[in-house]
Amino acid sequence: MKKLKIGIVIADDMEYAPFFKMCGTDKSYFGRAGHTFSFEKGDKQIEVRSVYCGIGKVNAAAAAMHLIDEGYGILMNAGLSGGISGVARGELVIGSRFLEHDFDLTPLGIEKGVKPGQDYIYEADAALVEFFSAFLGVKSGTMVTGDCFVSDSLLKAELIEKYSASACDMETAAIASVCHIAGVPFFSVRRISDDAGDSASSAYREMNENENFDLAELLLRGIKAMLDCDKFFC
Repeated sequence: MKKLKIGIVIADDMEYAPFFKMCGTDKSYFGRAGHTFSFEKGDKQIEVRSVYCGIGKVNAAAAAMHLIDEGYGILMNAGLSGGISGVARGELVIGSRFLEHDFDLTPLGIEKGVKPGQDYIYEADAALVEFFSAFLGVKSGTMVTGDCFVSDSLLKAELIEKYSASACDMETAAIASVCHIAGVPFFSVRRISDDAGDSASSAYREMNENENFDLAELLLRGIKAMLDCDKFFC
C-alpha cells in the first residue's frame, strides 16, 4: 500500500477543539493533546497526526520537530490570522511564503527579519499550494509571524511596506523554518479573524469563540482528496 504521513500543528485550544470531536484516538504529545487517524482509498492510505501545540513560535517549532522525528513527511497548519492586506474578515488565505517579522537585529546594522548566514524567507510546498488553492478556491499570499498579537495600525503598515504581507499569526513561520531545515513540505491555510488594527482583539475573540469546525473540516476534506492525486504518492 502507498502511504503518506501528514502531521497537523494547531496552536489554539478553540482552533483545536474540532479535532476532539471529529477524530480518532487521543495520543499524548508531551502532555498535550494529539490525535491519529487515517483515510484510505484503493491502494493508498494517508495517516494523519494532529497536535495541539499551544500558542507561539517556540511551541509550534517544538511540535513540528516532534512530528518530523515521528516520521511525518508533510506538515500542515490551520488557524486564525490577522488580515494585513488584500484579504477580508472571514476569508481563507493560503500561505505561499513565511517569515518572522519580529526577528530584530537592527541595532547591529542588520535589516529587520534577516537572519545572518541562513535563510529567513521560507516557501510553502508548491504542489500543496497548487492543489489546495484549486480545491478550496482561495488566494495565497505572504504570512508573517511574530510572538505578539498584532493590533496596531502602525505595525500593520510596516508589515505591508516591508513584506507585502497578506496575513499575520504567531506560528506559521516557525513551523516553516523547521520544515525548511528538515526538507519537509509545509502547507498552511488560515481564516482571517480581524484586520490587525486597533480593534483586532475584540474581532478575534468573537471569531475564536465559535470553534472553527468549518476550517478543520475543509482541511481534512482536502487531505482526503489527496488520495485521488497520484503525484503525492510517487
